[in-house]
Amino acid sequence: MPRTVLIVDDSPTIRGFARIFLKPLQIEVEEAEDGAQALAMVRASPPALAIVDVNMPGMDGLAFTREVRGDARAEIATLPVVLLTGDRTAELREKCRAAGASDFLGKPLKGPELQELVKRFLRTAA
Repeated sequence: MPRTVLIVDDSPTIRGFARIFLKPLQIEVEEAEDGAQALAMVRASPPALAIVDVNMPGMDGLAFTREVRGDARAEIATLPVVLLTGDRTAELREKCRAAGASDFLGKPLKGPELQELVKRFLRTAA
């Protein structure tokens, strides 16, 4: 089982913080700038978990999640996708659930919260 986490955000700052926060877990962190780049990476080599920003130019997190859930390969269709958002409204959460999100993570990123979420998904995958 891969111990790779894919962080997808159009902000290099967010991706950098995620990498720093996840370094103590000794896992591989891959980065993508948008959903289309992330989808190509997932199809080439599925990670254990994808954490994807909801709002990005091009393919956003909701479209990415729908693409993943609709993939013919089970290892991709069942990939845990956590959507990253500062919007905590019930309306957005419902859209995320409808797209097939596995969970949510709030912005701004907090190290302990990110670490616990990643550890939980890696334990589940093991």
